[in-house]
Amino acid sequence: MDIRTLAHHLGLSIGTVSRALNGKKDVNPETRRRVIEAATVHGYTANQSGRSLRRGRTGSVGFMLTLEHDSAAHGDPFFMALFEGVQAGLAEEDVDLIVLLAREGEDQLDFLRRNVSRGIADAWLLSATQREDPRIPFLLAKNIPFVTLGRSASGGPQPWIDLNFEDLVQTAITRFLAQGHDRIGLVAPPSTVNNSFVVIDAYRETLRAADIAVDERLIQQGGGDEIAGSLAVEALMCLDEPPSAILVMGETAPVGVYTGLRKLGLVPGSDISVIGARANPSTSALQPALTCFRLELRDLGLGLARALLPRLRDAAAPPTSATHTLWPLVLSVGNSEVRRQIP
Repeated sequence: MDIRTLAHHLGLSIGTVSRALNGKKDVNPETRRRVIEAATVHGYTANQSGRSLRRGRTGSVGFMLTLEHDSAAHGDPFFMALFEGVQAGLAEEDVDLIVLLAREGEDQLDFLRRNVSRGIADAWLLSATQREDPRIPFLLAKNIPFVTLGRSASGGPQPWIDLNFEDLVQTAITRFLAQGHDRIGLVAPPSTVNNSFVVIDAYRETLRAADIAVDERLIQQGGGDEIAGSLAVEALMCLDEPPSAILVMGETAPVGVYTGLRKLGLVPGSDISVIGARANPSTSALQPALTCFRLELRDLGLGLARALLPRLRDAAAPPTSATHTLWPLVLSVGNSEVRRQIP
């Protein structure tokens, strides 16, 4: 039933029915009660397209996702748990979440520009931020509200929430050093995402602060899946001076690292120390239990939504540096580390 039919059924004008449904104060309370009751009984729903045109808003936020960085493809529900929190946060303002998936290999700016031109969403959440990310200056120039999951060197005062990779790396490397390791390998994210640069910089700085020379051969960049983890550990252990400890940053890469080490006859936690980045279903089954970091994804999603809502309420309000947040991770100690015997 549309509003015209509903008005005819009640013997009221369309304007009166519209004002009653929208809670306008100039409508008699008894009339409002009749309208709402009839709308419920007869299954009336508002024409959202018409409403959006009149208001100039869609009531939706777009989350741009790319297949290359969708960890669900590797058995990790990172984004599904994150979306739950985002949607819960947006619901506080009666705003819906729309997830838009770019094709593998598709230019991210072209994808975003196309969907912005279609007016699909009032605001955007971006993931997989690049070192120089053209999506950021594009949205800033158009004054479209947005928040990124991850930092970037692009644009002006861009609003972002990022995991505290600096603290994660420093905590892991400091643990290795305390165990007597001075040859520490790093399996870093691919160079296509900005957090790879953040992680590598933190790795170098932590070693230098401990007066340990940085051997660039101990840094392996690649994807975050099992294959990448296996290839990285193979390359590391083929060095003339292989590492005695490895920090693994990929989502499911620790599974590949464990597999690669065992193929070489090495046991994590006995022959070599391993620390992973984020605990997830694939790493929870590893034996020995992996030392890694825990993250409440729903809370992170809520944080993203609540960082965006002030700009949704007032799109003209400029983003400020106050919207920059480093999100903490909590260390969870397993049995994958070994103290080195120092002569």
